[in-house]
Amino acid sequence: MPQLEVDGAALTYDDEGPRDGDGVPLVFVHGWTANRHRWDHQVAHFSDSRRVIRLDLRGHGESSGSGVRTIAELAKDVLALLDHMKVERFVLIGHSMGGMISQTIALSHPERLERMVLVNSISRMTYSRGRGLLMAASTLAPFKVFIAANIQRAFAPGHPREEIREYVRASGDTPREVVMTLYGAMRAFDVLDRVGEIRTPTLMVHGYHDIQLPVSQMLRMAKAYPDAVVRILDAGHELPVEKPEELTAAVDAFVTGRG
Repeated sequence: MPQLEVDGAALTYDDEGPRDGDGVPLVFVHGWTANRHRWDHQVAHFSDSRRVIRLDLRGHGESSGSGVRTIAELAKDVLALLDHMKVERFVLIGHSMGGMISQTIALSHPERLERMVLVNSISRMTYSRGRGLLMAASTLAPFKVFIAANIQRAFAPGHPREEIREYVRASGDTPREVVMTLYGAMRAFDVLDRVGEIRTPTLMVHGYHDIQLPVSQMLRMAKAYPDAVVRILDAGHELPVEKPEELTAAVDAFVTGRG
C-alpha cells in the first residue's frame, strides 16, 4: 500500500476507483483508535463508480508518527495527502473524530468541499460535572482497561462480542501516547459557535444508542448548520460497522443528490 511522508509520519492510504468516475473523489476519515478499514463496506460500494480515498491517520493502523496534539494538526495531514494527490475538490466523510477533522477542514478550506458527511460526530463535547469527572478519572485506569471500556461501550447492545473483541484488540495496538493525547484533543475540540459559517451541504448520520457522543449533542450541532440533513439509525457509535448497508445507502443518496 502507498505511503506519504508528512512531518515525520508515514501516512498509509488507499486510492481506489476510476479517476474519471462519477463526481469528485470521496475522502473517508476514520475515528479515534480506529483505522481506514472501518470504511471497507463503503469503499467496496463506491469504488466501482468513483474515486475513493482513505487513510490511516497519524499513529493509527499502518501509519507511523506521533506528537500530534490537536484535531487541526490531523486536518493538516489529510490536506497534505490530498495536495500530494492533486485532489482539489472532494466530498469529505468523517466518523467521530474524523468528523471533527472534517469540520475543521470545512471551516478552513470551504472552497474545496463539495459536500460533507458527519457520522456519529459532534462540534463540541459537553458533559455534566459528574460525567466530566468520571471521564477524567477513566484516564487513570490501566491502558488496556481504558481502551476496552471505551470501545465496548461504543457498540449498541447485541453486537457480536467476537467482533467487539477484535476492535478492542486493534484499538489497543494504537500507541498509548497517540490514544491519550487525542482523547484530550477531542475533549478540547469546540467549533459549535462557528458551524453556522459552514455552507457546505452536510449530512449528519448518527446512532440512536450512541452513548459516546449522544444524539442530543448532534442535534444541537445540526440546529446551528445552515444546510444540514439528519438521519438517525438504530445503532450505537460505530455506524460504519454496526449498520454498514444502511449507512452506505444514506451516504449514496446524499452524495448523488437523491436524498
